[in-house]
Amino acid sequence: MVKEIKPEETSRESAFYLWMKAPNPMVTLFKKINVTNLVKVSKKRRLKFNMLMDYCIGKAASEIKEFYILPVDDKLIQYDDIAVNTIVKNKNGEVNSCDLLFSEDIEEFNKEYLKNTTETAGKCMDRDLSADHMIIGTSTIVETEIEGAVNIYSGFNNPFIVWGRYSKTLFSYHMMLSFQFHHTQMDGAHAGRFLQNLQNEIDSLK
Repeated sequence: MVKEIKPEETSRESAFYLWMKAPNPMVTLFKKINVTNLVKVSKKRRLKFNMLMDYCIGKAASEIKEFYILPVDDKLIQYDDIAVNTIVKNKNGEVNSCDLLFSEDIEEFNKEYLKNTTETAGKCMDRDLSADHMIIGTSTIVETEIEGAVNIYSGFNNPFIVWGRYSKTLFSYHMMLSFQFHHTQMDGAHAGRFLQNLQNEIDSLK
């Protein structure tokens, strides 16, 4: 279910009136993530690393109530469900966008990931769930290691996460990621809790 809510009835009232008209209301945080466990699980269970990252992102976000609201145009919208967007290289060598409904059942999420990313790549068409779900955007730059990314604000208010290729040290794997969010939706403390949740989900994945 999707519905418009009054800012006055939420904890985001002050942020709504402060940031909705700001020239650039987006905030970007950078964090070094330890993905050693994710690499191990990926190899051991033969699961795609990117799928596991998308799952952990959805799981970490689902525990923070601010992720279920989003400023859209001049309104504050509340959602019941979260979806994670992933970028897919299609059969023509270009890219398409694929929205994946988050499920806490990792087996179910993996099935949906494989099915929908394969269809998106084959049809060369975006899969869009944005009307009914709060979408967390992601983008992976596998060609190189990156320090992070800052996006140009263009009206896309959704949270957005970018990461590059992970690097190996002596006994562990790390990668940098950037997390962009609209200040009306959440504050730095909420974003920090999400990033810590993400690290916890990665570390505890079996």
